[in-house]
Amino acid sequence: AEEASFLWLQRASAVHAPNYDPAQFAGLDERLAAHVDGLRVAGEEGWHCAVQAVDNGGPEDFFPAAVLALEAADGRFENLLERAAGLPEAVPGLISACGWVEPAQVGARVKALLASKPPLARKLGIAACALHRRDPGSVLDAALAQDADSVRIRALRAAGELGRTDLLPQALALLAEAKPELRFWAAWCGVLLGDRRLALDATRAFALEPGPRQLKAFQLALLAMNVEAGHAVLATCASLPGAARLRIIGAGCVGDARYAPWLIEQMGNPATARIAAEAFVNITGVDFNLEQLEVPPPEGFEDGPSEDPDDENVDLPEDVALPWPDVEKIRRWWQANESRFAPGARLFLGRPVSETSCLQVLREGFQRQRVAAALHRSLMQPGMPLFPTSAPAWRQRRWLEQLG
Repeated sequence: AEEASFLWLQRASAVHAPNYDPAQFAGLDERLAAHVDGLRVAGEEGWHCAVQAVDNGGPEDFFPAAVLALEAADGRFENLLERAAGLPEAVPGLISACGWVEPAQVGARVKALLASKPPLARKLGIAACALHRRDPGSVLDAALAQDADSVRIRALRAAGELGRTDLLPQALALLAEAKPELRFWAAWCGVLLGDRRLALDATRAFALEPGPRQLKAFQLALLAMNVEAGHAVLATCASLPGAARLRIIGAGCVGDARYAPWLIEQMGNPATARIAAEAFVNITGVDFNLEQLEVPPPEGFEDGPSEDPDDENVDLPEDVALPWPDVEKIRRWWQANESRFAPGARLFLGRPVSETSCLQVLREGFQRQRVAAALHRSLMQPGMPLFPTSAPAWRQRRWLEQLG
């Protein structure tokens, strides 16, 4: 039970990590599935261990118990919902469990959740449909029109993920809401569903405003804009807090090869070296490992939590999983290959954005690249469901095989 919780936390981080390819992500999922299976095989004793951990209150503690409860034919899952009612931090674990269990096992339960009165239950039902890419139909219409804010937010996200272009007017209407979270997801949904005016303007506003949704809005806005509009946004954000990192990340999203020399310069600064190298890869597609463009960390550079027992900061740095670039070798590589990359066009991992290139990234790329590939596909073809890069690895493989 403890190992299942730990692996779920590791998986939650890996979903958007720059260093997990499909094989590594599948290995993590297989390990998590094995521990959940161990709880399942242990019967009542396994359930007791799983539900006992729920007292800790974290999403990782709710996940194993929720998987077992969803598969059971009794009221265990309803009991878990009651315990989670006052614990918003536990909800991601419940949602993740709804997406983990196979549709055949969770179908009847999802129908009951969608018809329930408590907002948390309806939110979980909508999330489960979206995670399995099953359209709940008129339920989304009703949720957007009159439900609690938490349910409307999840319904907006689901509408975007499912490609429900018929709900674009409802999403645009919610751009006038006072609550930032509602406005953000209305904008996010609207852009995915094809609006390049009101929704894109709202997403751009979130991208230029420091806050918890800034990076998500920044990426989506730049991917949805044309290259010239992207240049203008990067110029505008020069005065924002954390502008250096924002502009580097944004350069990789815009994908214009004219940023390559500037990114090489940013690799000379330890504070921005690795994120600049990632942006350079996003444009050129160069394989740092294959081309031997990596070096050890700079001497004396401290990365990660300090050894001071009084230091309460135990968070891992954002760039910790990225390779350190060999600046001189990269500069020589660029001089030898620059002619391959015409400036002024959008490139994604060295190729023009297309259905074929995005599918290749979804099959072979690292998780952070796969997230971008999924967004590119839906932005190119509004109404196309967003490929679920956070789904269990075995289900992703099945869906990719169906795409051909």
